[in-house]
Amino acid sequence: MVLTDKQRQFVDAKARGASNKEAAEAAGCKASTAAAAGSRWANDPKIAAAILAKRQELTVNPERKRKQRADPDEAVTEEEDQGGEYLDCLPDTDDPLVWLLALMNEPKAKVFDRRNAAQTAVPYVHGKKGEAGKKEQKAEASKEASKGKFSAGKPPLSVVKG
Repeated sequence: MVLTDKQRQFVDAKARGASNKEAAEAAGCKASTAAAAGSRWANDPKIAAAILAKRQELTVNPERKRKQRADPDEAVTEEEDQGGEYLDCLPDTDDPLVWLLALMNEPKAKVFDRRNAAQTAVPYVHGKKGEAGKKEQKAEASKEASKGKFSAGKPPLSVVKG
């Protein structure tokens, strides 16, 4: 994967958390073209892969490794070994909606994760009202037009009063 110098600078800036435009400006693009260049580079599969690799490089936790090397006799706690703060509390299920709802209602979960789970589950719990088809729209329009001054009068009496 061969990247140009500007693309490498863009990858470095994006990995540190800059927006597409800010990263493109940091890479040397003009301010007037930075947004377009940043969007184009962010959608490039080579650059996206490089950004992910750079983020993984930057998120390595050297303190934890040093601590383990310094004290090899100390055992790693079970919570760290399981890899999460609350993942052991969630149910083992094949239904993603059940899992999302459990994460949303988990008090030990981070607020950010709970909000994302709720946001993802909303379309499955509360369906969006579908738009009516052409026939339904015409029927509704005719009902609206038939109200008021131009509405149909009363039908004639079927029985003659005598």
